[in-house]
Amino acid sequence: MEISARKEQFSIAYIEAIAARLGLNPSVDRVDIDSVDLRLSADNFNVAGRVVRNPQIEIQLKCTSQDIEKDGSLKFKLPVKNYNDLRGEDITSPRYLMVLIVPSKPEEWITINSDNMSLSYCCYWQSLRFFPETSNTSKVTVQIPTSQKITSESLLDLIEKASKREFI
Repeated sequence: MEISARKEQFSIAYIEAIAARLGLNPSVDRVDIDSVDLRLSADNFNVAGRVVRNPQIEIQLKCTSQDIEKDGSLKFKLPVKNYNDLRGEDITSPRYLMVLIVPSKPEEWITINSDNMSLSYCCYWQSLRFFPETSNTSKVTVQIPTSQKITSESLLDLIEKASKREFI
């Protein structure tokens, strides 16, 4: 399998592992025409004593082993099609770009010991909802603060915001 396909599969597995811990339901469209690689939804999500049925977020996943961190943010070159599909206020479910940083050697992506397994390195998120139009024709450099790391807590927070119909 080519390295780009391996990165795609690993990034899905990374997010799905966190989603499994939280009890979120992942789903994948058969055809990716709208820059959504993965959806996460919650069944009967409880927000402040009120049950919300099936809040969901939509995710465009990218994976890189390049050193793109500088001055507290990632500088990721996103294809214009993905940029345009993720931005704008005419989207009903919150959409997020998630960029997973991995070691350059695939054999270093996962470490398995007798009592645990760890996935390397970290994944970060950014909402492009209010980003401006671009005149670029190929790629747009998107900045993602390194403080926006994907953790169980941050992923749950994004689902909670979706349940309240809050868009970032």
